[in-house]
Amino acid sequence: MRFRPVSPDLLVDEVADRVLARPATAWTRVAVDGAPPARPGDLADRLAEAVRLRGRPALRVSAADFLRPASLRFERGRLDPDARYADWLDAGGLVREVLAPLGPDGPGRVLPALWNAATDRSSRASYVSLPPGGVLVLDGELLLGRGLPLEYTVHLWLSGPALARVFPETWALPAFSRYDHEVRPLHTADTGVRVDDPQHPALLDDSPV
Repeated sequence: MRFRPVSPDLLVDEVADRVLARPATAWTRVAVDGAPPARPGDLADRLAEAVRLRGRPALRVSAADFLRPASLRFERGRLDPDARYADWLDAGGLVREVLAPLGPDGPGRVLPALWNAATDRSSRASYVSLPPGGVLVLDGELLLGRGLPLEYTVHLWLSGPALARVFPETWALPAFSRYDHEVRPLHTADTGVRVDDPQHPALLDDSPV
């Protein structure tokens, strides 16, 4: 694999330009995927702001607000990597409340948060509307390979040794290793980015950006 080094600012600009260069549709659904140490939420925040500065409305949503209740997530135990891989995300709720409403025939009315994992209760969030032409920027982990309806995807990739060094939840490492092996997110994503050093990201050479 060959990577092209870029600055964090240039990464944001290149991804924003690529997203907005897509053919005009009612809405564009973008996912920024990566293990927690890759900080996909930070890139998603900056990407949403870059989209707004280019004159398009943007809505930020986090997959962490669409986890299943603890009784389902931890049915096989709190430290089960296979459960984290397959069972933690309420993909159906995410599609129903966020992605489908921003599809070609959707109403554009989105529930930005469904479940508060800290309190293990409904988030009680209110629905919001994203104007046509707007961009949804979703962040989360293990998002690719699920068939989620998305127009553009970014994966922030940490090599196995780098992830092991910085990820305190060592019990979950097999989930991310399985993800790399089965989904190959670095190559599956529209934009693959190596972030072993977050201050010096590098774009995968065969990325379309």
